[in-house]
Amino acid sequence: MDATLYTTPRDLLRHAVTRFNTAKLFFGHGSAEAFDEAAYLILHTLKLPLDKLDPFLDARLQPEEVQQVLSVIERRATERVPAAYITNEAWLGTYNFYVDERTIVPRSYIAELIPNYFAPWVNEPEGVSNILELCTGSGCLAIMMADAFPDAAVDAVDISSGALEVAQRNVDTYELQDRVSLIQSDLYANVPAGKKYDLIITNPPYVNSGSMKKLPQEYLHEPQIALDGGTDGMDLVRKIVAGAAERLTEDGLLIVEIGNEKEFAEAAFGHLGLTWLTTSQGDDMVFLLTADQLKL
Repeated sequence: MDATLYTTPRDLLRHAVTRFNTAKLFFGHGSAEAFDEAAYLILHTLKLPLDKLDPFLDARLQPEEVQQVLSVIERRATERVPAAYITNEAWLGTYNFYVDERTIVPRSYIAELIPNYFAPWVNEPEGVSNILELCTGSGCLAIMMADAFPDAAVDAVDISSGALEVAQRNVDTYELQDRVSLIQSDLYANVPAGKKYDLIITNPPYVNSGSMKKLPQEYLHEPQIALDGGTDGMDLVRKIVAGAAERLTEDGLLIVEIGNEKEFAEAAFGHLGLTWLTTSQGDDMVFLLTADQLKL
């Protein structure tokens, strides 16, 4: 590739969009389309503000800068690596997190519900003392929960030691070491015995076997253990639901993200009376159960 053909970010942006569209890349890890992803990768590589593309479009670049950007574009197009693994960062709302191949790229509809404290279900946010997050991955939701509920201690669980290393880095960045405790555990196995939680939240592996076989190549770079939910996607969710009642306070809540698996979730747990919470993608991505419902 002749780097001398490109002298400005505008040149590189046009090239990247064409390259990404030609390669038929999948955008499901933060960007919605080729243009957005190209702009992000260019600005990040050039260490420019991510929200200010226009002022720099016609800036003349050094040859080495052009080559750096071209290398990033080509890696994304050829290897189909999620952009977050190339930049080692991911955004969830207004929060920025470190990420690498030891954990899936942060994405969660639960994150949309945290700023409003899961209204109207949590009447007194200041009364939330203990929170448990299962399948924490990069620790993103645990950090957001600790930030939203400043009087709460958060126990964040994952079975993967690698994921917990990533989570620890993010917890340290946000200086929440005193309030977010990371626990290596197969779901509840190593959670403190007898401890009761006001909230249990989880974005567990929930992709059903049929969908796993159809995942775009970008998703194959992520830890498959963090995606694969078994035949109907509910393998881990069943264990989470089954063990929640004894770990919730009397008025505690279990909040579970299941993505596009509402049909399977209703088949497995519909008898409990699931409440579906509204997100940007509708009313079928996240369900809620109260402690009383879980005792049925």
